[in-house]
Amino acid sequence: MTRLYLSPPDVGEPERLALDAAFRSGWVAPVGPDLDAFEVEVAAVGGRGHGVGLASGTAALHLALKELGAGAGDDVICSTFTFAASANAITYCGARPVLVDSEEETWNMSPDLLGDELEQRARAGRLPAAVVVVDLYGQCADYGRILPLCAEHGVPVIEDAAESLGASYRNRPAGSFGAAAVFSFNGNKIITTSGGGMLVTDDERLARRTRHLATQAREAGAHYEHVEVGYNYRLSNLLAAVGRAQLSGLGERVQRRRTIHARYQEGLAELPGVGFQPAAPGQQPNRWLTCLTLDPALAAATPERLRLVLEAENIEARPAWKPMHLQPVFASCPARVDGTSERLFRTGLCLPSGSSLSAADQDRVIGLVRKELGSA
Repeated sequence: MTRLYLSPPDVGEPERLALDAAFRSGWVAPVGPDLDAFEVEVAAVGGRGHGVGLASGTAALHLALKELGAGAGDDVICSTFTFAASANAITYCGARPVLVDSEEETWNMSPDLLGDELEQRARAGRLPAAVVVVDLYGQCADYGRILPLCAEHGVPVIEDAAESLGASYRNRPAGSFGAAAVFSFNGNKIITTSGGGMLVTDDERLARRTRHLATQAREAGAHYEHVEVGYNYRLSNLLAAVGRAQLSGLGERVQRRRTIHARYQEGLAELPGVGFQPAAPGQQPNRWLTCLTLDPALAAATPERLRLVLEAENIEARPAWKPMHLQPVFASCPARVDGTSERLFRTGLCLPSGSSLSAADQDRVIGLVRKELGSA
């Protein structure tokens, strides 16, 4: 059987034509008209005034943290239920991740636990340099509560919107929250440039500094002059052309993933022990990945058993993110946890969710899951 991947790139003739046109233009470089236009277009989708195209979402996080003042000896609060890149970027600055658990309502960073952590740190005179809030699986965090908590203590927020392009929270688009936000255009994301990312912000100085640092921090002049360490982090003009073609179909791609999520719920939700990531009031997730949960007291199979059943049929499924506080590399970092993300990791399984997934292939997945869980 043809392999079904979790979230494969959804590309076609428009992307090929855009790439070919960029190639023929001669702008085969990390500068050019497609990159300039892509930055403007993505910033607009994120409700921001400025965008800086970069080599990855991780690079965008790194430079955002650096420019917001995170450095050696600092702490940075970060969601624990996420991919490692969110915490890795903190360590690039020499800072230490402080990991905060999830809330049940969205699976994103718990405002209650964040508030407790900030209050304790304020009393100790040890406030973090920043807070990195992840929009998990394409659903925005509860910024209505998180942003005031951080503002009260003067702590800047970075929205890790790597998974949430096209989502919204209280009628504001993902990417519009905090001092800056970052998007990822990795091959498995809502739109892809094969690899790449972007920082978006309303702060013109932050955008200018990010662009400067991302181009090796070269000073103006005929010769190569450097007064600070820079990075080779800029996005290629060729890849930006692919991204522009992808972005033009963003609404369709998001709607397709939402439809896929709804079909999974329709086909599986009544099975004993099956649950899904909830959508809190005011949320419009992009449903980047559909993640179900299996209650061990009720479900007829474990997530790992179900994953192996699907793999035997050439279908990729993956466990939910393993929390950062359980990762060996971050095991020594401070963590304020209550068991929520650990439970989601133990019980969660992500199903094929790409926007190119056909109804017939999705039915194949649903049928196998129903058979394994005892309701074929």
